[in-house]
Amino acid sequence: MSRDINVLLVGVGGQGTILASRIIAYVVQANDLSVKLSETHGMAQRGGSVVTHLRAGEEICSPLIDEGQADIILSFEQLEAWRWLPYLKKGGMVVVNSQVIYPVPVILGYQKYPENILEKLKKNIPRTFAVDALALAREAGNERTVNVVLLGVLAKNLEFDQSFWLQALESILPARVLEPNKKAFLLGYQES
Repeated sequence: MSRDINVLLVGVGGQGTILASRIIAYVVQANDLSVKLSETHGMAQRGGSVVTHLRAGEEICSPLIDEGQADIILSFEQLEAWRWLPYLKKGGMVVVNSQVIYPVPVILGYQKYPENILEKLKKNIPRTFAVDALALAREAGNERTVNVVLLGVLAKNLEFDQSFWLQALESILPARVLEPNKKAFLLGYQES
């Protein structure tokens, strides 16, 4: 793997995408790489899309990932993975939570939620890792650890040692939530 990595984190407001980007940034910086982030919150507090561009490498100038340039899409919800797929480069990887969260237009009946998203992703992107992160988060003892479950899956597929990820969790998270997050990370790590 090249030392340069472009990760697009996509999800719905309240899923912890921004925290996840901070944890990834910690890991890459601990491995002596530069990192740049750009976050788009939009209507995040109302269940809208949240997107974080994370670029890491020896020398990074711009925080934004162009279409077709993401090495990885880390998606906290199926539809968000599908929506941002044009940003993935050929041979890229998708880590996706199998959870479905209906957007407001679907809830109000203005649009229909697309069918068979995971199947379409797996058919079009050979390196698709679909995980029921919500079930694993519940197993870890805290539903709010879905983001860290997904980080565990991601970590297993990157070349950064697991110890850096655990150190990031210890450095960033409050002590009161550390143990379920560590458990969630390890469950995700074992899943992939």
